Amino acid sequence: MNDTQVLIVGAGPVGLTLAIELGQQGVSCIVIDRRPELGKLPKMERSNARTMENFRRAGIADRIRAAGLDNDLPMDVFICLENVVNEPLLHHPYPSVNELKRAGRSINDGSLPLEPYQLISQYTLEPLLRDVAIELAGVTVLFGHELLEFTQDDSGVVATVTVDGSDTVTLSADYLAGCDGGASTVRQQLGIELRGESLLELRQALFYCEDLFERIPIGKGRHYHIADGQHAFMIVQDDTKHFSLHASVRTDEEMPILFEKIAGMPIKYKTLYIGRWTQRLMVADRYDADRVFLAGDSAHLVIPTGGLGMNTGAGDAVDLAWKLAGTLNGWGGAGLLNSYNCERQPIGVRNVAASRRAAVGRRAWRDAWRPNIADDTPEGRATREHLVEIAEREQRWSNELPGIELGYRYRHSPLIIDEEGGPDPDSFEYTPTTWPGARLPHIWLDDGTPIQDHLGRCYTLVHSRDAVFSEEAFAEAFSRYGAPFATFLAQSTAFEMVYEGYQLILVRPDLHVVWRSRATLPDLALLAAIATGNA
Repeated sequence: MNDTQVLIVGAGPVGLTLAIELGQQGVSCIVIDRRPELGKLPKMERSNARTMENFRRAGIADRIRAAGLDNDLPMDVFICLENVVNEPLLHHPYPSVNELKRAGRSINDGSLPLEPYQLISQYTLEPLLRDVAIELAGVTVLFGHELLEFTQDDSGVVATVTVDGSDTVTLSADYLAGCDGGASTVRQQLGIELRGESLLELRQALFYCEDLFERIPIGKGRHYHIADGQHAFMIVQDDTKHFSLHASVRTDEEMPILFEKIAGMPIKYKTLYIGRWTQRLMVADRYDADRVFLAGDSAHLVIPTGGLGMNTGAGDAVDLAWKLAGTLNGWGGAGLLNSYNCERQPIGVRNVAASRRAAVGRRAWRDAWRPNIADDTPEGRATREHLVEIAEREQRWSNELPGIELGYRYRHSPLIIDEEGGPDPDSFEYTPTTWPGARLPHIWLDDGTPIQDHLGRCYTLVHSRDAVFSEEAFAEAFSRYGAPFATFLAQSTAFEMVYEGYQLILVRPDLHVVWRSRATLPDLALLAAIATGNA
């Protein structure tokens, strides 16, 4: 008998999200991480709307919001001239979480997510996810455990692991998930290549300053870009007392000097970290090999432009978890786990492309910088005006991408009844749709509750008041495999408009649409077989 059902390598946000999803679906797992403890660097800083919807389904969205940025603070973005004291060249206002929540309560056309974004630093999110994970029966998280190698056969996976750099142990599991970052040991041992491109090499620094945020006179926000020749970019972390700074400078010693220059006023601060990193846009050739799977940075490297890195990985975790659970619980056919690569690898390619588009936009206005930008001369004014003209348009690609966050669709998946056409799933604009493979759009029901809160981790036939069908026939088709199935009458005045006149919509445990119909019923045996990977 194996030590656990799933061995997860890597206890970052993706690995821990996978552990939570598995644990909540009754699957045992062990998470190992070679670090002696959780990290203290803000590698990611925002959980986007789709990730927060998934965290809500896991029951932890409120805990994350309580730990993150004050929900009344705006998420504004500035492009600054030299520092955060001078009048900014450009200011893009973005609402606070609470403002978005209030707006969302008054809009019921499917265009908005149930949960808005949340700024939360990785060093805050990781301990929270770890605590949630270890509260679950069957979930174990082990630090100081480094994967050396693994083998797999028809019965499972056996991993050789060092403990605190000395003792060696073996751990056996039915499946293994590599959530171990860009230098993934799991991916390298599988011989799977990351392909793509490298962009800028930057230095990152983390500073602590007790009062800088409160003293910034140009306005409160989360991102302060500096229009200079060093690509300087300051990010406010969730407690508003830590600041990460990225810049293309030559030496570590230049980073504190640059931080003081950007502050533009006398400050007392501590330098907590300085290091180098390279922007990379890469995707793995495959996300799986038999009983081993890749998720997060081990499968794709997405630069922070657009905030798609961790969020794409969290999507991997949700998709992989319900498919592992279905397989281990006996109702998933061979096609269920095989669909993971088919569904998520194209999303990795898509999101890397979106991040590239955002990076190109940011580079466009930065390339308009000239050394005379601060000069009080006709030439200096012309430089500023030209840069702002470009940035007004191009900077938005980094911060306004609801279509990328919410509109992804699993096209040509073996688990859905595919339809040709539909809204462009690669658009930065979001169009709510029930097209097979898409996320079921959020609507408020007539009783004031959101539809998502009524849909569990099972197959659910969502239907209108007027739909004609046999609940027993649908249930019987799924019961042949032992797959969890439910029906839900969605009593909402928004149903017909948002769901495009479809009266029957079958959604999966991850709330993506399998099939829809206005009136015609399908071959139910075939529908259930396709949806569960048994076709």
